[in-house]
Amino acid sequence: MKKQVFNLLLAAMCISILTVSCETAPKEKNLVELATETPTLSTLVAAITAADLGSTLTGEGPFTVFAPSDEAFAALPEGTLENLLKPENKDQLAAILKYHLVPGAIMSTDLSDGQTAATAQGEKVVVSTKDGVSVNGAAVTAADVKASNGVVHIIDKVILPPSMQPKNIVQLAIGNEDLSTLVAAVKAADLAGVLSGDGPFTVFAPTNAAFAALPEGTVETLLKPENKDQLVAILTYHVVAGKVMSGDLTNGMSATTVQGENISVDLTDGAKINGATVVAADVEASNGVVHVINQVILPPSLQ
Repeated sequence: MKKQVFNLLLAAMCISILTVSCETAPKEKNLVELATETPTLSTLVAAITAADLGSTLTGEGPFTVFAPSDEAFAALPEGTLENLLKPENKDQLAAILKYHLVPGAIMSTDLSDGQTAATAQGEKVVVSTKDGVSVNGAAVTAADVKASNGVVHIIDKVILPPSMQPKNIVQLAIGNEDLSTLVAAVKAADLAGVLSGDGPFTVFAPTNAAFAALPEGTVETLLKPENKDQLVAILTYHVVAGKVMSGDLTNGMSATTVQGENISVDLTDGAKINGATVVAADVEASNGVVHVINQVILPPSLQ
C-alpha cells in the first residue's frame, strides 16, 4: 500500500512539474509580434499596418523577412515615407514590403554568394556574402531572429523592386514611345553614358514629331557617323547642368547649356524654350529632370 501511495504521489509531482513547465515556457512570437517588440522596427510595423499585411505576416508561413530598421526608412528621400503611408499609396507600399518577404524560413547559414530568391512581390533579390551578408546591397545587421512562423534578418536599407526603382534620363526616354528618335540620336552621338551619369541634368527633350518636323532628310543626315560632332552640339544644346524644375523657371531667364550657348525662357503663354513649347514638364529621373518640348532647338552658331 505504501508503495502504491508513493507512486501516486510521484506521478502527481511529475504532472505538476510538467504543468508548471508548460505554463512558464515562453511562447514563441510570430513575425508581427516580434517586430512590434523590437524598438528598431517601429517604422516597419507602421508600414505593415498601413499596407494591411498584418494578417499575412501572422499567418502560418513560414516567411523570411528582410526587415529595414527605422534608420533605413529615415534615410529615404524626404517625404517618401510619409507619401507611402497614405491610403492612396497602399498598393505601392504593399509591393515594396512584399519585396522584403521571401516564402520559407531561410537562415543566414542557408545563404550563399550570388544566390537569388523570389520574393512575395514577384521579383527577385540577390544575396552577397562578401564583406558580410547583404541583400540587394543592404547589409544584414542582425541575422536569424527566429519567430514562430519564420525568421527575420534586419537590414540597413529599404530595397526597391527593379520595376519600381527610379530610372535615369536615358532609361526614362527609352521607356517613352514619343522619344524614340531622341534615343536614337543620343546613341548615335555617344551621349548615353553621360546622360546616364550622376548629373544632375535638365533635358529639354524634343518629341518624335519635333524631329519629324525638321526639313526632309535632316535627321537621317545628322545620324550619320561623319556628322556626329554636329549632332552632339545640337543635343547638348538641349541639356542644362543641374536640376531645373518648371517652378524654377522665370519669364525672360536664360540658362547656359552643356553645349556652351544660352537658351531663353518665355512664360507669357505657357512655358517656351527658344520658342519651343513645353508639352510635358517635370518628368523626374534619378539623375535629373526632363521637360518634353515640341520643337528641336538649334544653337545660334548652327542656325
